[in-house]
Amino acid sequence: MPSVTSPTSRRVLLAAAVAAATAIVPPTTTPAAADASVTRQQQYAAAAAEYGVPESVLLGVSYLQSRWDTNAGTPSTSGGYGPMHLTDAEYVMSLPGGHHHDEDEDPRGDDSRPAHPVDSTEKAPPAESLQTLDAAATLTGTSEETLRGEPAANIRGGAALLASYQRELAGPTGSTSDPAAWYGAVARYSGADSADAAAAFANEVYGTIREGASRTTDDGQRITLTPHADLVPVTSWLDKLGLRELARPDGLECPNDISCEWIPAPYQDLGNGDYGNHDLSDRPNRQKIEYIVIHDTEATWATTLKLVQDPTYVSWHYSLRSVDGHIAQHVKTKDVGWHAGNWYVNAKSVGLEHEGFAAQGTWYTEAMYRTSAKLVRHLATRLGIPMDRHHIIGHDNIPGTVAANVRGMHWDPGPYWDWDHYFELMKAPEINTGTPLTGLVRIEPDFATNRPAFTGCVTAGVPCPSRGSSSVILRSAPSPDAPLVNDIALRPDGTPNTTHISDHGARASTGQTYAIADRQGDWTAIWYLGQKAWFHNPADAPTAQWTVGLVATPKPGKTTIPVYGRAYPEEAAYPAGVPYQTISPLQYTLSAGQRYAVGNVLPGEYYRATTFDGSAPGDWTVIRGENQYVQIQFGHRVMFVNRDDVQILPSALGAPR
Repeated sequence: MPSVTSPTSRRVLLAAAVAAATAIVPPTTTPAAADASVTRQQQYAAAAAEYGVPESVLLGVSYLQSRWDTNAGTPSTSGGYGPMHLTDAEYVMSLPGGHHHDEDEDPRGDDSRPAHPVDSTEKAPPAESLQTLDAAATLTGTSEETLRGEPAANIRGGAALLASYQRELAGPTGSTSDPAAWYGAVARYSGADSADAAAAFANEVYGTIREGASRTTDDGQRITLTPHADLVPVTSWLDKLGLRELARPDGLECPNDISCEWIPAPYQDLGNGDYGNHDLSDRPNRQKIEYIVIHDTEATWATTLKLVQDPTYVSWHYSLRSVDGHIAQHVKTKDVGWHAGNWYVNAKSVGLEHEGFAAQGTWYTEAMYRTSAKLVRHLATRLGIPMDRHHIIGHDNIPGTVAANVRGMHWDPGPYWDWDHYFELMKAPEINTGTPLTGLVRIEPDFATNRPAFTGCVTAGVPCPSRGSSSVILRSAPSPDAPLVNDIALRPDGTPNTTHISDHGARASTGQTYAIADRQGDWTAIWYLGQKAWFHNPADAPTAQWTVGLVATPKPGKTTIPVYGRAYPEEAAYPAGVPYQTISPLQYTLSAGQRYAVGNVLPGEYYRATTFDGSAPGDWTVIRGENQYVQIQFGHRVMFVNRDDVQILPSALGAPR
């Protein structure tokens, strides 16, 4: 086993290197206490002048890391703090857990074969480049605690780092120097370990500088980056960093303008009928891909790569790195990854794992949002997947396959994933032609100001940091004091769900579409898990947009109908020698008079894959029958009803008046 430098040793070495690099160029001023009268825009300008960085470069780098937000002084998913994303890898290593999957869980989600055992895996140390917080402390003479929590100090720290990188490259310095000549320093700031990833990060920064940006931050500061439309960076500065060049083999399924590499997940016979860590197929020729599933890793980048290359573990198609948005592809989209815990969804989806920790109250970087959005748009366009929340779904939107599995389903990427911004980056279309009488609402709170009081991000019962969220809390009556609604599968005793961070049974999420059940004053009710669920939706600050579409409701004469977690064919469709996969309803029922937004009409399908070499009867074939299913937004998760049980109607027909 190779030796690993201890965190303390890394800090000593890094501090020494920084001190040597900056010995002849001390900070030009001493740190001053934060002045509440100074705007954030002025803080960027002052830091740029102090350390000799073009203000546009400082603003551009900061935007691509945090969109200038402070995130209440809490770390990103890669341990970065503040508007400049000063990183502390030691913090990341202190977080509990590994990847999502527990030893007694089958992420394959297929009861036709024995569960694939999942071994626990020791964490891998993160890259040493993810330790810039202490370097910034040395450069500025400011404590790490202050750099984490005070935006002005954090911005100074980022400016000092950029300036030190530019000096090491022997590039021109000074706040009035040509921004085009800072390309190498910007690329290094990414923390990337390859030229491709560093260049992709720098290109996004310079694209932002050219286009300009203006927004209000999460703590109410208005910041503007004036467009520099004619700016052309001098990309040759990247060569001085000496970073490795990535191989980009033929068949790599990524857009050309993002950093991507092939790190294959092993397809390996493990003996005794077991194999790992994915299944072979020929999609979409064999079976249409309907979904792209968004996950977070619950592990560092290094640990994530270690896990996906373990044949005894599980798999997903792509991993995305937090600090710079770099992507690794592991499984071809034609093949089936084991990531969703539901075999029907696995067989019809592509899985994307984003470096992150949903339960820790951390935040996702702009660099990762951007490359992920580009990848999803590329895949959706190529595979014919609509870019909406019926098809681009979170792991938290996937139902359990049968009633016994519902409680164990996962809830990532969590309530802090910014779905609205993500779809904006995707350039996804929206339908905004509805009224209160057209029968549907699309959940769309203002992410920055929508701050549910979640608890348990780190410690059970302790409030999470106040930050923007995509989640809207649902109550049993039109009152802020009413109990939350009940998810009978999560709480069979009928008690209300809670605001614990992982308790998603009383939440709707940005982009999800629901049928309107009622309206009273500033409150709107939707049909949700067989009941009316209320959320505050005032006209002057709406939480949702009226929209139009199709709804499913029980056919006349049916009092209730069953709801399913997978859309499998009827028994008669299975060929000889292939065991029937039971069509088993979940705990929920859909009652007469209730309506649910339709996401798709799907054939009953089961992809049979139970052996390593496809030798079992029916293996590597898709079994289809006469059954058709309607995908509905039934709760926080999508679910399915039999097409024969429901009417599909225009949402305005029979909508409450």
